[in-house]
Amino acid sequence: MAYRVHQTNKKNGVTYVYDVVSVWHKELGQSRNKQVCVGKLDPVTGEFVPSKRLDPQQAAVRDPAVTASAQIVGPAVVLDEFSKRTGLEKLLKSCFPDTHRQILAMANYLAIEGGALSYCESWAKSHEPALATSLASQRISEILSSIGTDGKQTFLAKWIGKVLENDYICYDITSVSSYSELNEFIKWGHNRDKEKLPQLNLAMLFGQKSALPVYYHRVPGNISDVSTLRNLVLTFKALEVKRLHYVMDKGFYSRKNVDALVENRDRFTLAVPLTNKWLLQAIDDIHETVHGPEGYRKLDDEVLYVHSRLYPWGKEKRRCYLHLYYNATNRAKDVDKFNEQLLQYKGEIESGKPVADHQKAYDDFLIQKTTPKRGLQVSFNSEAVSQYISRYAGFQALLSNGIRDPVEAMRVYRDKDAVEKCFDDLKNSLDMKRLRMHTSATVDGRLFVQFIALILISAIRKEMRLSKLIEKYTVRELLQEMKTLTKVKYSGKYGHILTEVTKAQRDILKALDIQLPAMA
Repeated sequence: MAYRVHQTNKKNGVTYVYDVVSVWHKELGQSRNKQVCVGKLDPVTGEFVPSKRLDPQQAAVRDPAVTASAQIVGPAVVLDEFSKRTGLEKLLKSCFPDTHRQILAMANYLAIEGGALSYCESWAKSHEPALATSLASQRISEILSSIGTDGKQTFLAKWIGKVLENDYICYDITSVSSYSELNEFIKWGHNRDKEKLPQLNLAMLFGQKSALPVYYHRVPGNISDVSTLRNLVLTFKALEVKRLHYVMDKGFYSRKNVDALVENRDRFTLAVPLTNKWLLQAIDDIHETVHGPEGYRKLDDEVLYVHSRLYPWGKEKRRCYLHLYYNATNRAKDVDKFNEQLLQYKGEIESGKPVADHQKAYDDFLIQKTTPKRGLQVSFNSEAVSQYISRYAGFQALLSNGIRDPVEAMRVYRDKDAVEKCFDDLKNSLDMKRLRMHTSATVDGRLFVQFIALILISAIRKEMRLSKLIEKYTVRELLQEMKTLTKVKYSGKYGHILTEVTKAQRDILKALDIQLPAMA
């Protein structure tokens, strides 16, 4: 038990302040009081003046007039550093001078906690930066609505120019379900998450080398993947973006899309579905010879048999390369997948709900008969099915006007999985599986804040891979590990003091090359 006493020195008249602590004396078997001088009283004001031998934190704790408040700063130390390294903070400030701090704070909240932005105000009360008063629910809605199309496009155009340089750009689309009935972009369509809700589609570009999201735009939920690419090409042309190299899966293949990319002089590496007659003919041409030693290649530990040839495209005969791959290991999977699709197609016809995009498959592999007694009967065209499996199962095709080497083309194509990780972050880590906002303006603003948060966690993850931290933490786990690092703010002259840094936090800061800011 401790208490405080004042003692006045009769010689100099100074009143000294002592903390009296009860200490157990082993030899005597009883407690004894120990006095420690911690300061003195000012002779004029009577205020406590701490001893010079005390550090600022000890002095603040012993000053009875001092009040203290605490804020969690550890996650912000990491996020603020990466917002500076990427140039994100400076760019946001130039595009949104009045609200950039709030936009970054909301992005920080999503990166650290996830969850609805309506909880951001209560979170901000205990976290750095201290912006709780400007992040009330109504104010958040105002900020999201104020971001606007012009501000967003200005930011994205500058961001593209900043991060893109000789990079491969992965392009893909995901579904985002919504409860809203007032947003014109929320439509019923093919929901990739198998949810029975209307949706909007979110298209995303992701740089393979930079490992950063580059661009996004929203698309009505009833628009197919293949229909979105031409508008994207036109958008980048309007933004005066330099030539890009798109990497896309077969959902984006169409002759019109390839024509648009070729016309715009953009480079691309694009998977081609095995439903195109010209591609099946190309496989027929090399079917008997592709398995020889000349076609043998290894990609990592995987064996591929490849055939590449110049494939001039369009009326102007623009240079493209058709890369054909046969993978014996994947053949069995392809057969299973093909049969599963055929069963799906048969069910669509029998249920009376055919899908227009599947009409060619219906014609090629199904036999439909209608009789007065039995009605519609659907069966499989066994000969066509058997011929397709024996001829084409295990094959894959890429069309590229930028990569001549088939192994390099396949490596670049497979690395596009980064954009799928990007979507996983958006929907799970950043709480965007379902949109609960209603107006178009607030949904647009929310998507923009999600994109900023996605840039931050992508930048952090890239450094975590390089430093091997990714083997110990996810990005969210790393930020949570930093939460015990707190800034204690004392009133008066004592300033700010950081709590003790744990060993795990020191290791994280060292691996990410982050210096703690001066707090006092």
